[in-house]
Amino acid sequence: MQIKAAVARVQGAPLSIEALDIEDPRDNEILVKVVATGVCHTDLVVRDGMLPTPLPVVLGHEGAGIVTKVGRAISKVDVGDHVVMTFNSCGRCPSCQDHHVSYCHEFFPRNFFAARADGTSALSKQGERINGNFFGQSSFACHAICHEANVVKVDAKFDLELLGPLACGIQTGAGAVMNALKISAGKSFAVFGAGSVGLSALMAARVVGAATIVAVDTNDDRLAMARELGATHTINPTRVDATEEITKITGYGVNFALDTTGMAAVIRGAVMSLAPMGTCGILGASAMGTEITLDEVHFMSGGRRLMGIVEGESVPEVFIPMLAELNAQGRFPFDRLVKFYSLDQINEAIHDSETGKTIKPIVRMS
Repeated sequence: MQIKAAVARVQGAPLSIEALDIEDPRDNEILVKVVATGVCHTDLVVRDGMLPTPLPVVLGHEGAGIVTKVGRAISKVDVGDHVVMTFNSCGRCPSCQDHHVSYCHEFFPRNFFAARADGTSALSKQGERINGNFFGQSSFACHAICHEANVVKVDAKFDLELLGPLACGIQTGAGAVMNALKISAGKSFAVFGAGSVGLSALMAARVVGAATIVAVDTNDDRLAMARELGATHTINPTRVDATEEITKITGYGVNFALDTTGMAAVIRGAVMSLAPMGTCGILGASAMGTEITLDEVHFMSGGRRLMGIVEGESVPEVFIPMLAELNAQGRFPFDRLVKFYSLDQINEAIHDSETGKTIKPIVRMS
């Protein structure tokens, strides 16, 4: 079958809209007609060559759509089901067996190597291999092949065009608060970076009842949005020292901090903003080899903790439908972050994401 897709061919260059061939799904695969796909920072990091994904490749890993074909071994979904495609996992390693699928021992090859487990790709163009299976989907396309491990069935009552970002960015931010940090009512929380991930974390902190919610960002428009979504305080670090300001607000530092930037200096500041026994989570993608420097005495003497978080430590089959329901109830309004683009406008969507013009772009495939 021939499909329309956005192909990354050159590091840092615009994606090209091309007609590709896609194979029929194998016995253990699912073909999804993609309705819409979120644009995530990770897509841009990979396009720019900062992670080991081969080119040419079809990126996209926040796809939502309708199942059109299933392999003979598939029992989780059927033709016509509405689904969200999330990150892939092996299902067999100790982490997967313990229901910690975001820490799958094969997370990198299953998600970043853009190939099936046997090294093949379902995508091609006139005999040229186009790498696919990025995050088990490659959903910058009108159709994508995914797997039982990374497909999540959702109720048809939800707006399918809106749900794609729940697969990664929104899930990551909200899950960091709800699943990894496990912030409880009355606690204090600071998020560094008020993009889609950070604002999702902020909304989740409000859902769980955090008493003090601080958003830190250099973009005043993002800070204004943060206040509308539930931040009790906002800080622009170009004007004041964020750590000092957080200490003034709380008296001793926050119980929890979350860095979404992946920048070593910001992470250090987030850790310095912690109260004794406080925990800082980090989840921003950065270049391989990036190192973090901490004040050892401050870190050790206060019993502070630093933890990495992948995909919000969620169980997608449970967490994605829960976030969709919270949105439907008006308690988790991530729809306020999005702007829609057509597939032909995908480079505009990427540009608007990079420049901060749009918090969360979603690309419609129709």
